[in-house]
Amino acid sequence: MSVDLHDMRALAAHASPMPGILPYLLCSALYAAVAGLLARAMSRPEHNTALGPRALHLAIALPFALHTALLYRSVFSDGQMFLGAGNVVSMVIWLTVLIYWSAGFIQRLEGVQVMIASAAAVLLLTPLVLPPLAPVAHADAPAFRAHLLIALLAYSLFFIAFLQAVMMAVLESRLHGARLPAYLQSLPPLLTIERLLFKIITLGFVLLTLTLGSGMLFSEELVGQPLKLNQKVAFGILSWCIYAGLLAGRRIYGWRGRAALRWTLAGFAALVLVAAVTSL
Repeated sequence: MSVDLHDMRALAAHASPMPGILPYLLCSALYAAVAGLLARAMSRPEHNTALGPRALHLAIALPFALHTALLYRSVFSDGQMFLGAGNVVSMVIWLTVLIYWSAGFIQRLEGVQVMIASAAAVLLLTPLVLPPLAPVAHADAPAFRAHLLIALLAYSLFFIAFLQAVMMAVLESRLHGARLPAYLQSLPPLLTIERLLFKIITLGFVLLTLTLGSGMLFSEELVGQPLKLNQKVAFGILSWCIYAGLLAGRRIYGWRGRAALRWTLAGFAALVLVAAVTSL
């Protein structure tokens, strides 16, 4: 029992000082409010005032700025870096919001931003549920920083692909007589979204391949031994195989529709398992 207490004290001593729960709840409420107002503004365009879709697109900057501050304080402290599954998930949704918010200045994406802001309202809370317990070793190494950046970009693209797959499933339901929410009625046709989905998956697959390769390089450079086949690596390889199979099936057999959706969701589920075992 004394050993367990000693280990717990050691973890507590190195734990990242998390911001209080209230700033997280405030940021979540702001994301949810923007999502709700966007959905309402798009469902009643005849009543749009100063808080129309374009103005609300700018308003996303407020919860995004608070999210940035919370994420930075949770990840970086006392010259050290703290990750863990909670912070990784928060980083991925932060990058997703940034990508779609930036793209919104070029193309109208309010319908998609409703889904992104709604997801951010929930996922930014994950560091509270899965807080980081210890600082990351070798965080100053260039190889590790490159590996981390590539991995986060890959995760963000696959999360975007997951949202695209969900939108495709919702749009497909319209073909069977289901009524779409007003904020989704402005989305492009199903085939257009499907082509975009495979472009995102292709880029994400390239980055995932670089992530696995840079992970091996990082292990050799800093640890001096080959990358061990643990649960995290196994699920990473599994997700790579799933996405490779999807892209091969698309190219060889012309997979689309429900087959593409199932493989996309399966690949993302494998990546979620990677994040889950990271926190253990």
